[in-house]
Amino acid sequence: MYKIELNKRQQKIVEIVKDHGPITGEHIADQLDLTRATLRPDLAILTMAGYLDARPRVGYFYTGKTGSQLLTEKIKKIKVAEFTSMPVVVQESSTVYEAICTMFLEDVGALYIINKNGHLVGVVSRKDLLRASMGKQEINTIPINIIMTRMPNITYCYKDDFLLDIAHILIDKQIDGLPVVKKSQNENGLEVVGRITKTNITKALVELAHDEIL
Repeated sequence: MYKIELNKRQQKIVEIVKDHGPITGEHIADQLDLTRATLRPDLAILTMAGYLDARPRVGYFYTGKTGSQLLTEKIKKIKVAEFTSMPVVVQESSTVYEAICTMFLEDVGALYIINKNGHLVGVVSRKDLLRASMGKQEINTIPINIIMTRMPNITYCYKDDFLLDIAHILIDKQIDGLPVVKKSQNENGLEVVGRITKTNITKALVELAHDEIL
């Protein structure tokens, strides 16, 4: 796991706060023989990174957390909305052939099936479409709603859900992704507003790690 790399001055600031906190920015600056303005960016970085905690009229505290602990806390706070991809939807009146073409052109692992009101009614995966295309079935005429997984047997999530919770769901259910939905304002039902996949979660971890080593 990557750790935040602090420069020598930032490391010295952490040591001072750890030994003398709570301590004001002015007193930290005095110990380092620097001006408060010079020190301000370092204090802001250390506070935002979680090494220090600042309280008005009191000063800076050392949080006692390691770089690994801080990174773990950041991971736990990431929400689905930050890494949602555009969903790929098809109408429930579409045929299996049309769904296969859409999946191929969009290069996705699942399609979300909606009704005429735009509400989520089903999901089909690559395996579903592959199974339907085997044999001598007329995929040009078979409606997609014949082979889809129907509501309420669809697992979905909301933008405000935590990404780590969704990762656990994907692992437990051994699936590649979930539709991100919101409740319809006018009628009972769920509108598909995005998708979250294993690829999205991997991207989140890579970006977070990249930020930590900059």
